[in-house]
Amino acid sequence: MKRQKTLVLPEKIIEQLQRHLFPDDGLETAALLLCAQSGERRKKLLAREIVAVPYSRCARTPGFITWPGEYVETAIDCAALRGDVVVAMHSHPGGLYAFSSADNESDRTVMSALRHGTERLAGSAIMIPSGAVRARVYESDHVPTPVDLVMTAGSDLRLWWHDGATTAGPTPSAMAFTSEMRIRLGRISVCVIGVSGTGSIVAEQLARLGVGEIILIDFDKLEERNLNRVLNASLADIGSHKVEMFAGAIRRYRPDCEVLPVPHSIATREAILAACEADVLFSCVDTAEGRHIADRLSAYFAMPLFDVGVAIPTEAAPAEGRRVAEVYGRVDYVYPGGSNLMDRGVYDATLLETEYLARAAPQALAQKIADGYLRGMAEEGPGVIALNMRAASACVIEFIARMFPFRQFSNDAHARSIFMLAEGDEDTFAESQFTTGAAFPVALGATEPLLGLPALAQERRVA
Repeated sequence: MKRQKTLVLPEKIIEQLQRHLFPDDGLETAALLLCAQSGERRKKLLAREIVAVPYSRCARTPGFITWPGEYVETAIDCAALRGDVVVAMHSHPGGLYAFSSADNESDRTVMSALRHGTERLAGSAIMIPSGAVRARVYESDHVPTPVDLVMTAGSDLRLWWHDGATTAGPTPSAMAFTSEMRIRLGRISVCVIGVSGTGSIVAEQLARLGVGEIILIDFDKLEERNLNRVLNASLADIGSHKVEMFAGAIRRYRPDCEVLPVPHSIATREAILAACEADVLFSCVDTAEGRHIADRLSAYFAMPLFDVGVAIPTEAAPAEGRRVAEVYGRVDYVYPGGSNLMDRGVYDATLLETEYLARAAPQALAQKIADGYLRGMAEEGPGVIALNMRAASACVIEFIARMFPFRQFSNDAHARSIFMLAEGDEDTFAESQFTTGAAFPVALGATEPLLGLPALAQERRVA
């Protein structure tokens, strides 16, 4: 992927921008965005705060605006405290989806002031009434570089590309399940955390749908007992890292796909700094710790998150032995600033503590592993691939529905879906049915300690 720069606007930020920039009077309006920076291979600007320029302090017309420099100074002062990048933004109420000559002239003054005031790059952006945004950055005073992608994640995923290809933008979005959808997917990056029972199936679908870059994160190595549910694995792969095996498989049929295997636990700096460069997260883990890290990644780096899980609780049979009580599959969609997996009860602090103690007490962890998919029964090689495929497919279709809306109802009504195969039922839950409580900071980026967790703080070297 040749993309170099992305501007990410959390839903709360873009809603604030639209309210301020379009007060229904048809005149231009201005604001400044404070953005955290992240990423090594490609830069991301994560918008986390707005400095709104009051209408009364501006000279406003339908095609031009002037505003006092004190708001630039305010933004510079705020940015200096946190190392933020400032992006000067204004509206084009007439719908011009391009920078005008007046914009270019204004940038010569404003960008120089921002760059020298913050001692880092600066940016400018425009928004049209539909909410579509176009942006550029200045790494020198007078030479702008286009921001390749502007993205916002809410109930829908909206992407605006500098070259005009859009999803839910000013031009028609691609239709779901078409070849045009595959072309659009070829421009994005996804991260799959956990490449085993459900994760390998999720990754396989994303690769075959045409996703342009796939980051695979899993520290585990293949064992013979995994072969019945990890796609593409063979006897020859036993002992190799799952991510290396799977990356090789994708490359054999998708040489155009960039695959980055990361053979580390998601609870490591290496994995987190790799994951944060993706546009979308897929959590396919079976631990509370893994989901907790995914929750924090989603918030700190303003990334949409799809989490999938399966379970087969068993119960004592009337005569002897055990029987299946239910067969569950669950998919949750989380967006930054909305309810997260902890809010929804997917895991809690007690479960996190239990897992920590289990690591300190190997016998407890051994029992958890022994229980595996079929709770209450020890199964080394459970026959669960059909269930995994059902859940993984639901997860990927949920992703498609968010990027290329096709439902006859709002995606906001589908924050969670659960299917129960024994009962023959399926339930869906709206975002409004969950209470946001355990909120993590949104769009802080790679501030230390990483994800706000002391255990992930960068090591300090003492001479």
